[in-house]
Amino acid sequence: MAHYSIKELEHLSGIKAHTIRIWEQRYQLLAPKRTTTNIRYYDDADLKNLLNVALLYQEGYKISKIARLMPEQVAREVLKLTEADLGKDQFISQLIVAMVEMDEGLFERVLGRAVLQLGFPASVKQIIYPFLNKIGLLWQTGNITPAHEHFISQLIRQKMLVAIDGQVLSRTSDAPKVLLYLPEGELHELSLLYSHYQFRAAGCRTLYLGQHLPLSDLVKAAQQFNPDYICSAFTTTPPRSEVEEYLQQLLKEVPGTELLISGYILHSMKDSLPKRVMYFEKMEEFEKWLARFNTAHA
Repeated sequence: MAHYSIKELEHLSGIKAHTIRIWEQRYQLLAPKRTTTNIRYYDDADLKNLLNVALLYQEGYKISKIARLMPEQVAREVLKLTEADLGKDQFISQLIVAMVEMDEGLFERVLGRAVLQLGFPASVKQIIYPFLNKIGLLWQTGNITPAHEHFISQLIRQKMLVAIDGQVLSRTSDAPKVLLYLPEGELHELSLLYSHYQFRAAGCRTLYLGQHLPLSDLVKAAQQFNPDYICSAFTTTPPRSEVEEYLQQLLKEVPGTELLISGYILHSMKDSLPKRVMYFEKMEEFEKWLARFNTAHA
């Protein structure tokens, strides 16, 4: 069972720790447990209940009224709200509940409402990415298992694939060509899938080769496809000490192609990257570049 500190509850719910303590003392909304060394902690049921309480509170419910409801009644009130428009923080909170509970139905309802309300690109930027950043804390503190991460990642991946499939394929012969891949050993592809969506939406011709691709296979595909751009993300591989050699070899094998790369491995060398390599530290930088790119090829 997961163990959460009060600061972790604050981070995940958006409710300040001192407010949580007041709610505990005045309304008995939560009942923290104690370890054998007398350290207070909260479990999954506490987290789910607090996230639901926070949603109702942020929607204008009085905390004194919420406190009189049983957890099942709170959950029913939340279900009513998820069928209406929510703010981005409320969407994120409910996605956390869906992950902790491994509740695919709740995930579908919440993200479906977000996409309907905001559109797919805004849902990715305002809901999915902040949600993934928040659950990074749960991963670091051991409060979610690989099964939780795989469960939620695969659901998001499915949504990305559906959105990409909904894009009209460019048939224009002079449309820019983009090859997208992840280097060998790199498995986290959600950001690359979203880049694929963005390139397709911009009218590019794309070749998506996915994760864990050896350099030799990448070169063969690039020589056949002849892309204008190769897009990738370096987050865990190649090792930092080998990145420069990797890039130089790729540039040598695919002359005339520009590399578009993100990932924190490159952050320390972002000012000394080889020519024909563009590094994007933030999504906004890529979108700004893509907007200029769209204008140039309009």
